[in-house]
Amino acid sequence: MTPFVRLSARVALLAVVLLAGTVSSSFAQLGIGRPTGRTMVDAIIVKIDNQIVLSSDLEAVYAQQLAQAEGKPLPPDLRCKILQSIVLNKLMLAKAETDSVVVEDSQVRNELDRRMAYFVQQIGSEKKLEEYYNKPIKQLKDDLRPQIKEQLVQQKMQESIAGKVTVTPREVRQYFNRAPKDSLPYYSTEVEVGQIVKLAQINPKAKQDAITKLNDIRGRIQAGEDFATLAKQFSEDPGSAVEGGYLGFFKRKELVPQYEAAALKLEPGQMSPVVESQFGFHLIQLIERKGDSYSTRHILLKAATGNSDVNEAALQLAKLRTRILADSTTFAKAAKDQSDDKNTGSNGGLIPNRQDGSSYLPLDKIDPAIFFTIDTMKVGHITPPLPYRTDDGKDAMRIIWLKSNTPPHQANLKDDYQKIAQAALNEKKNKALDEWFLKNRGSVYIEVDPRYADCKLLDAVN
Repeated sequence: MTPFVRLSARVALLAVVLLAGTVSSSFAQLGIGRPTGRTMVDAIIVKIDNQIVLSSDLEAVYAQQLAQAEGKPLPPDLRCKILQSIVLNKLMLAKAETDSVVVEDSQVRNELDRRMAYFVQQIGSEKKLEEYYNKPIKQLKDDLRPQIKEQLVQQKMQESIAGKVTVTPREVRQYFNRAPKDSLPYYSTEVEVGQIVKLAQINPKAKQDAITKLNDIRGRIQAGEDFATLAKQFSEDPGSAVEGGYLGFFKRKELVPQYEAAALKLEPGQMSPVVESQFGFHLIQLIERKGDSYSTRHILLKAATGNSDVNEAALQLAKLRTRILADSTTFAKAAKDQSDDKNTGSNGGLIPNRQDGSSYLPLDKIDPAIFFTIDTMKVGHITPPLPYRTDDGKDAMRIIWLKSNTPPHQANLKDDYQKIAQAALNEKKNKALDEWFLKNRGSVYIEVDPRYADCKLLDAVN
């Protein structure tokens, strides 16, 4: 495998879950497997201060690499390379602990919500996701939370070590010229697709209907009915409704500010008035406080969007499309200034490739909804407003722009400079990480299972 086609093991190990592939592979990466009825034998194979590596950690990543290879031969030392990457990540965690490197709880929560919304979208609904793993949404989130926090800490450490590394055009050319010409990758058709999204705004009547219904429920609770029983009956949060609205214990800043502020004003057993958050409208009951943590239950109602709300979003996008077509603004600027999808908006509207972070999407792996939309489009064309549902299930409209359509070809500097530059940058960042590893490996306690001695984990990680 040439340096050009080799994806950085360290970058891949972090990105594979942070960018999320499939539901099953992403959860498997985090140690949340689908129940099989079998007992797996596990063992610690590396210790790095307080951090450990389990054999299941190694095998989960290896299995995913095997699946992604789609029958193509894998390097014979792939397990060692994966383990080297895991050891580097664990060393970063150990150093982060001694250097007091932390990530905010709000960042963990936002990443957890984003990833869970992606899983739900991929599998079809929260109910299907719960059935697939035989666990409620809340338990899946609880299982994911510590691993996500670790990944974000690793990402922060990696950024501090190699974040300022750059490559020059000359270095990109040198990198490309080093690759054997007979092993350059052959790319299938790739496209660059942009979108501008407008969420359907909830109209005042729908909001008021939800508030009125919750106040009626609140009155029933004040009259003596059981909060948990009514939560099971009425709450639109499926993850907690089955538990009588119970959310469990959270620390400060782990829940959205509006919810937390209302909950912390209560005494145990008390119930809040109706509270609005980004998720909808809540009735909150404080159950218990323990130090810096507190537990609550809630009843959630979501105000439904109507056709008129979607039509207003479509009207805004139609006007914006007219301005772009008249050259009054560019698609990229309009996306940055006005798209309600901040992830693509900040990138000029371009939808990222979840595998490598670039803007080039293989046509055979593109979202079917986009594929059938752009199938007959010419480069540069922009669709009229189209119905859309966001990753977190919100009704919206969007316009889609086909920026480029590159036919199948062998890698070259003219068509693939961005990919080659990214690969060259990854190699340079890898070198910086290797140097950091060699410098810091002696500052922590490391013990390796003798079965993996041939992997030479304490040598350079490359």
